[in-house]
Amino acid sequence: MATPGAPASNKSAAYDYLIKLLLIGDSGVGKSCLLLRFSEDSFTPSFITTIGIDFKIRTIELEGKRIKLQIWDTAGQERFRTITTAYYRGAMGILLVYDVTDEKSFGNIRNWIRNIEQHATDSVNKMLIGNKCDMAEKKVVDSARGKSLADEYGIKFLETSAKNSINVEEAFISLAKDIKKRMIDTPNEPPQLHSKPDLTQNPNNKKRGCC
Repeated sequence: MATPGAPASNKSAAYDYLIKLLLIGDSGVGKSCLLLRFSEDSFTPSFITTIGIDFKIRTIELEGKRIKLQIWDTAGQERFRTITTAYYRGAMGILLVYDVTDEKSFGNIRNWIRNIEQHATDSVNKMLIGNKCDMAEKKVVDSARGKSLADEYGIKFLETSAKNSINVEEAFISLAKDIKKRMIDTPNEPPQLHSKPDLTQNPNNKKRGCC
């Protein structure tokens, strides 16, 4: 098996690179649904809150290399914040998710970015995601505002729909491409950037739904 974040040492390895991604945002914005759509190409309309941390694995092909994506889905509720902040440190890429039909979730993105600045590495790649773009009649945060906020922080922006599978694949793969390029361009980054999370510290992770 390849060393996390480094090329595989032999052709029989299951992957060439291991990349850890983190989904963060308020409860109910659809983080779990985005993860389910990307990892299993399925969708559930039920809402069951994520308890603590959950994760899924998907291996993709990028520019002739096998990239193993380990994607962590965090709880949005305040009471789980102390659990989830520990996962920022090993994240190589973070997707900040808000609900385009929920003004508060958009406003809270600045708070989530402050959490990243406090707990994640400086070089972590970030992307802003406006989810539930299929609900056009209920949309309160227009695309221009999302793009403007992303530009303010110098990060990419996409609107997605886990329900209709709009831009979900593009979001995860675009972020993975940026991380892979950074790993090649700056191979001497701090070791914690390429560390594999301790799966034993993944309490109460059973969930389904769109937290």
